[in-house]
Amino acid sequence: MPWNPEIYNQFKDIRYQPFFDLAENISPEYLEKAIDIGCGTGEQTKILSEKFENTTFLGIDSSEEMLEKSFSFENKKLIFRKQTIEELYGSNEKWDLIFSNAALQWSDHHEKLFPKLLSLLSEKGQFAVQMPVQSENILNRILFQLASEEPYKTQLQNWNRVSSVLSLDEYAKMMFDAGLENLNISIKVYPIIADDAEKLFQFISGSALIPYLERLDDEQKEKFTTEYKRRISEKFEKFPAIYSFKRILIYGRK
Repeated sequence: MPWNPEIYNQFKDIRYQPFFDLAENISPEYLEKAIDIGCGTGEQTKILSEKFENTTFLGIDSSEEMLEKSFSFENKKLIFRKQTIEELYGSNEKWDLIFSNAALQWSDHHEKLFPKLLSLLSEKGQFAVQMPVQSENILNRILFQLASEEPYKTQLQNWNRVSSVLSLDEYAKMMFDAGLENLNISIKVYPIIADDAEKLFQFISGSALIPYLERLDDEQKEKFTTEYKRRISEKFEKFPAIYSFKRILIYGRK
């Protein structure tokens, strides 16, 4: 089940606010070369390139479906490439800004990934990352619990998505060890007001639910999503309801 930009962008306003909050930290000083990791449709990379007119941006993503729209934004200072985050491991290319909005949570082993990314910063480089705190968000917890129960556990072949997102302390230490200063690391709630359980289901169906459904056949998908929606309704009890969606924002510079 590939990424669907239309479903993902149903909640564009909700997904964009953390991006703008993160971008506010970035300084234009010494900013000539930047990379946006997990750029998706490229719309946010385009916004960054317009905000920092003297900077050349590269946007990378592993999804062809998401990247399809991005190529229309390309110009001499903004290009896009299909590439995984892990493929950066073998790179020694330096960046004045490493930026990633709601993407690195899909990569495992942050204790190895983050030091590697931080090592790719230039002498005065900046690091700006935002990720949902999946282990603390209700919809993710319901999803994880459901997938750990039968018959879904067997249908998913014992697979479940354990969040790779670490604690604030761990990210702070990695950035300090890499020589970054002016650290700004926090968890912020971005509330979603939902009129019904279907809106909450649609929100997560464009992201965290995808790897679960792609492992199930059509009949299994229907039963899984029906039960998931039932549990969402049961958890929130009454609507309209507030979903306190938590995200971690990380910034620092050398």
